[in-house]
Amino acid sequence: MGSILLLACSAAGLAADVQSVGGAPFHLKVTSIKELRYRATVRQQFDFSCGSAAVATLLSYHYDYPVSEQQAFQEMFQNGDQEKIRREGFSLLDMKRFLAARGFIADGFELPLEKLHKAGFPAIVLIAEKGYHHFVVVKGLQGERVLLGDPAGGTRAMSRAAFEAVWQNHLLFVIHDRPGKPRFNELADWRVAPQAMPADVIERDGLARITLPKLGRGEF
Repeated sequence: MGSILLLACSAAGLAADVQSVGGAPFHLKVTSIKELRYRATVRQQFDFSCGSAAVATLLSYHYDYPVSEQQAFQEMFQNGDQEKIRREGFSLLDMKRFLAARGFIADGFELPLEKLHKAGFPAIVLIAEKGYHHFVVVKGLQGERVLLGDPAGGTRAMSRAAFEAVWQNHLLFVIHDRPGKPRFNELADWRVAPQAMPADVIERDGLARITLPKLGRGEF
């Protein structure tokens, strides 16, 4: 794939020998904050693969349907317009087809963010931040904070106002018409989410366009 940039993605946990009160040492594994941020968010491996990582995050951590980013990437790339994907990244239509092949019905709805909170559904959204467009998963809402699964920065939170400013198309891509409730607003995810944008997120271009038509206003 020529110019694909592989991201440095190791976030190894640290280990330490700790002296107990009784004098006997024991081995303690220390997990870094960076590693924790990717515990329930799939990290993207390539400069245009945020879409495949977002789909893998949605299925693996919200619908208990484990999928790797590599699996999603390979299938969507093979079945999609490869030149366009190289230029612009995956589209919501690529994601819709990948999900449909596994029995998940997903569509884009032009609805306010509050609908997710009422329905208890996670969603993939496109945001424009730091000069590039990028797919993330809305993992929860709490007061004036929005919890995101960011394939480039891990699980993070931002203010509702800041999110609304970067969420320009107001399109929520959600799985619907499925029995049972997905995971949403998980306390464990909120615990590891920094308030600000992580400084180590790599800025990239070429993820700007989505090709799935908006369905208009309606219910999930």
